[in-house]
Amino acid sequence: MSDQKHAERRGGLADAVRLGTRAGVYVLLGGFSLLAITTVVGVLGPMLALDLYTPPVAAWWTVFTAVVVQGVPFLLLGACVSAAVGVLVPERVFTRLLPRRQVLAVPVAGAAGAVLPGCECASVPVAGSLMRRGVAPAAALAFLLSAPAINPVVLVATSLAFPGRPMMVVARLVASLGTAVVMGWLWARFGREEWLRLPAKAPAGTGASRVSAFTASVQHDFLHAGGFLVLGSGAAATFNVTVPRSVLDAFTASAWVSVLLLALLAVVLCVCSEADAFVAASLSGFGPVAQLAFMVVGPMVDLKLFALQAGTFGREFAVRFSSATWVAAVAVSVLVGWWVL
Repeated sequence: MSDQKHAERRGGLADAVRLGTRAGVYVLLGGFSLLAITTVVGVLGPMLALDLYTPPVAAWWTVFTAVVVQGVPFLLLGACVSAAVGVLVPERVFTRLLPRRQVLAVPVAGAAGAVLPGCECASVPVAGSLMRRGVAPAAALAFLLSAPAINPVVLVATSLAFPGRPMMVVARLVASLGTAVVMGWLWARFGREEWLRLPAKAPAGTGASRVSAFTASVQHDFLHAGGFLVLGSGAAATFNVTVPRSVLDAFTASAWVSVLLLALLAVVLCVCSEADAFVAASLSGFGPVAQLAFMVVGPMVDLKLFALQAGTFGREFAVRFSSATWVAAVAVSVLVGWWVL
């Protein structure tokens, strides 16, 4: 009888290993295939556009491909982390780590965003998984906003983009974390359940069933959010092609107008948070507060992130939350920039 139990355990372990290996292969092949397709399309698209004597279309393809290629790896990372959190981490872990009172859980969750080196594409599925595991929406949303903005990769990139200006890194850290905490507290105070479409809880399992649940979760989150990433990338590319540069340069004279302009520009450019500091540094005609607003708003509110939030939590939520986040990010950026810079 004992030998039979050992044999069943060995068989179950072997099945789990096989399923895990298969899931890993599928994830890698799927990610590499999508990257290869977008790269090929990005190369052939401009060539075809130039052959048809339509340079604007070639520019559209270039911007579209750049945004998608930037976002896909982190979206895949977010889907894998989300699936791992949902399948492997017990709910009691979160209840022990986070304070019970939301007013304290929000800043703790916001500070925890520093441990996930990814962009906004990865934070949305992870936040959805946290909600599925019983984390209060206010804390999960604070994590969603802070993770792409205060992680070590982003802060190092900011220091390289602004050499000799360490206070720009400090200002970005303080303003981004402050915005995330403020939005978490605002949701805890004023948010309504009917505004937020909570992700359905995934059934728990053991052994091979956990591997199957992990694979299914990765496939669902990656494919579902990937479609909205493409839509947001298309919108960003359209803006880049249709709005002339001269229109943007006309607003650099006023400090207040330049802050609002770069805050709006961050929404439509959809630059990955690991690269937006270099874009902000290249906008040398704008003041440091406007550059700070660009770096704070971008990882929290842009077209592709809005599309991802709408697909994951519902359009009604995305409209309200993104609008409030933009206002809070601009206000906190101005205050921190005036104080630090």
